[in-house]
Order: sequence, then C-alpha cells, then structure tokens
Amino acid sequence: MHITDIFRRDSMTLSFEFFPPRTDAGWDALFQRIADFEALRPSFVSVTYGAGGSTRQQTHDMVMRLNQSTHLDPVPHLTCVCHTESEIGQILERYARHGISNIMALHGDPPASVPDYDRSDDVFRYAIDLVKFIRKFGEQGGHPDPRGFGIGVAGFPEGHPDTPNRLVELDHLKAKVDAGADYVCTQMFFDNRMYYDWCERCALAGIGVPLVAGVMPITSTRTLRRMAELSGGTRFPAALLKQIQRCGEDTEAVKRVGTHWATEQCRDLIDHGVRGIHFYTLNQSDATTQIYQTLGAKDSAALR
Repeated sequence: MHITDIFRRDSMTLSFEFFPPRTDAGWDALFQRIADFEALRPSFVSVTYGAGGSTRQQTHDMVMRLNQSTHLDPVPHLTCVCHTESEIGQILERYARHGISNIMALHGDPPASVPDYDRSDDVFRYAIDLVKFIRKFGEQGGHPDPRGFGIGVAGFPEGHPDTPNRLVELDHLKAKVDAGADYVCTQMFFDNRMYYDWCERCALAGIGVPLVAGVMPITSTRTLRRMAELSGGTRFPAALLKQIQRCGEDTEAVKRVGTHWATEQCRDLIDHGVRGIHFYTLNQSDATTQIYQTLGAKDSAALR
C-alpha cells in the first residue's frame, strides 16, 4: 500500500524496523519471531540496507519474503553511497515489478572496508538526489502506481552529526520534502522534549508531512555502547544512565529498565498525539511486545 494511503488510513502509524540477518540461523530465528510482530498489526515495516549497499541482495530477499509470505507491508531502505544511476534504477525496477510501494531514501554510510572513501565521485551525493531520482522514476512511468513510490526520509531531532548549523539542517530536510518525500522518520531519541521541539521547528520551516518518532528499547549495555558509536550524536539522559548503572552486570535488569523507559516514551508520545512511532527492534520481538502489553494494547489498532 502506498505510504500516503497508510497515513490516510491510520490516525497514528506504528511500524517496526528489521535488518537482514547475516547467517541462516539468524534468518530462521527472525522469521520465527515474525508471527509475534505480525500479531501486533503494524502499519508497515522497514528493512535496512547495509553500508555502501553491502546487504543489497539480502535486503531484497528479505523484502520479497516479507511481501510474499506475511501480511506485513515492507518498506526497503535504499542509500546513496557507492551506487550508480543504473544500479539504483535496476533496484527500483525490481521492486516496482514485485509490487513494492514505498522506499526509505537515505544518505547512508560508506563501506567499513573503505575507511577513507571519497564521496566526491558518487552520482548521488546527498539523500535529496536519491529522492529526486526515485520521484522522477515514478513520473516516467516506472511504477504501476501513477504516484510512483511513496518516499520516506530521515530526520534528526538532536541534530545531524554532519550539519552543526541547525537552521541549515532544517533547510536540508525541507528541501527533501519539497523534492518529493512523503514522510519523515526520525533517528532514535531518548528524550521526548527534543522531539517535540524539533517538530515545532519543522512546522516553522513549513514541513507539513507526517513526522514519525523513532524509539529503541535498550536491551543491554552492549547495545547502549553500540548505539553511542553509530548514532553520531544521540543523547542519553542522565536519569536513564543512572538507572542502567544501578543494574550493574544484571542483564535482565538492564533490559527491564530499557523497555520501561521506551514504554514511557511511547505513552507520552501517544498522549501528545504523535503521528507515528517507529520501533528499532534489532530483530527482537520481546521488548516491542512488552511495550504493547504494558500500554494495555493487544495490537496497533488498540493504541490509535
């Protein structure tokens, strides 16, 4: 279903993010959990795309499997780095041919194997270039839906690490929306006040598309450290860090604290009329299911 129809149908969207597993055992484990995710009846799910396109085939395989063997509506990620126009065009043609309606268009990271990767030779320097290409693909009849692909882009409530000027950062986001993005999904955050302030600044900048809040339950201290390394600027509130510190080496206690914090984030977001919540699941269904249960909901419909 086209993302604009999803937002029209659902007063608040709830969605999940998966990543392609690296091993056969990982695939088996994830798809054993898919039934748990399906039972929550999300508005859509997204599938990540490895740095420099490193999971290109795995992402496609996972999107196809979700599309063909589940009731979930998959939104594949697509990134700029290390891709030619021809390669992106072929990927879009393949998705269009198989009935995929939406794409998450991202800047992306260079491959870890090339630490000094020079982006100056990339055809798509920025996410806006990818948005324009996807929109043009649809306008030229590349997708069976006359609207073309629905397009999502990333937002950064706490600031993009590569753009210290916050006014310029919102100019960039506005440009992506003007180029054809249908919604914005944020990077994970742990302080809702940062998100609410960012939403107000988006409104002042004239950004009128749905703004979906990215929430990630912390399930281990290892996950916390990994997020700190990869997120490039995510702030961890002192109150959250204190609670995790009290847990010591008790891994189950850390998981309970992280899940409780995310649950309170979701409750507050829902109370404030958020347009959508996107769960960074790390392919684990337990924390997301517990959040729904604690909020008194058996599925997404009960939270709207």
